[in-house]
Amino acid sequence: MLLEDDMAVTDVADPFEMSLAAISKHLTILTRAGLISQEKRGRVKWCKLEPHALRDASVWMQGFGQFEPVNLDAFERFLETELQPDGDGLSPGGELPGQ
Repeated sequence: MLLEDDMAVTDVADPFEMSLAAISKHLTILTRAGLISQEKRGRVKWCKLEPHALRDASVWMQGFGQFEPVNLDAFERFLETELQPDGDGLSPGGELPGQ
């Protein structure tokens, strides 16, 4: 979602069947973790992805030796595919990929 451009909180919430308050709580957690930033412009609160935080998290996880290096470009392509409006993340047979 936030991979391409900043988004208003209401636009982030739009595709989800959750209340705006619930989405706001999730976004607050992501903000506190440094994964996104939020900025109020007029009466609208905007969200921006902080990609360096994801890289930092990837480096931190690699330090444990239990995780493969994260290819952020491949991860971005995966997210774009999964977050398409008509995509449900299921294979043609209705199963999760890899099953």
